[in-house]
Amino acid sequence: MRPRGDSPPAVDPQDATRDVNLLHELVGGWFDEAHRDLPWRAPDRTAWGVLVSEIMLQQTPVARVVPAWTAWMARWPEPADLAVEAPGEAVRQWNRLGYPRRSLNLHAAAVVIVDQHGGRIPEADVDLRALPGVGEYTAAALRAFAFGRRSVVLDTNVRRVLARLVDGAEFPPPSLNAAERARAAELVPADDAHAAHWSVAVMELGALVCTARAPRCAECPVRAQCAWLRAGQPQYDGPSRRIQRFAGTDRQVRGQIMAVLRDAHGPVGRSAIEAAWPEPIQRERALDGLVADGLVEPVGEADFSLPTRRPQ
Repeated sequence: MRPRGDSPPAVDPQDATRDVNLLHELVGGWFDEAHRDLPWRAPDRTAWGVLVSEIMLQQTPVARVVPAWTAWMARWPEPADLAVEAPGEAVRQWNRLGYPRRSLNLHAAAVVIVDQHGGRIPEADVDLRALPGVGEYTAAALRAFAFGRRSVVLDTNVRRVLARLVDGAEFPPPSLNAAERARAAELVPADDAHAAHWSVAVMELGALVCTARAPRCAECPVRAQCAWLRAGQPQYDGPSRRIQRFAGTDRQVRGQIMAVLRDAHGPVGRSAIEAAWPEPIQRERALDGLVADGLVEPVGEADFSLPTRRPQ
């Protein structure tokens, strides 16, 4: 590897993708043999199941999502099944999956899907982007994985694969930019079926082989085309990549408070909240944040519960 700070060897990015059809064949063939059998990829998958999986997979490993997704879909197989429940039930079912606002977004999305789209997830991008919790990436993923449409799907794994394969960089820039979008769009096959297959295949390649740490380059189906390998695997020298700590943070305090409310199955008093975390200033800050985020509702003068009010 070159020393950090040295200029990387000159690499023509077009060399890595000169035969795009070959890339599609190599990555697609590898996926057909090596992909994981995930429940939201099953032939009988539904658009709702794909949406649930995409929301759960945000910042959460697949191994933790599979049992949570299975339990969620068993309880609420369609948006209408969830929409009639209190939002707090979605939060309770979410359990310790992390970032529980995602559960509220799923509940709110279910309500919109029922109220505005007859219980069916819409296919139009403008309608998808209007669903709570659905942004650029999730809308693109739904078009590709739920509806089999041509779409430019750019998650962390895809961005990393393309940065290495085309740009010769270990990691993509911190923020998605127009050049990345344009480059990715050029690689997506023109027809729907092949485009959707490419999207899931290149994502799986990033998850299983072209990983952030210890990439398994010897097993990569496109190692001969990879600009990063040809450049000598230059180390990333961009802005520092933050590693989030958890212990002692407000996020941990919020999790402790939420655990008390999930287990209570009803309003709890302030004393139970106080027992969840000993430091009063941090505890009250976390509690106020949970209330502001709609994850906790004050009940009366001193009690608290999971949210009960259906979004308007």
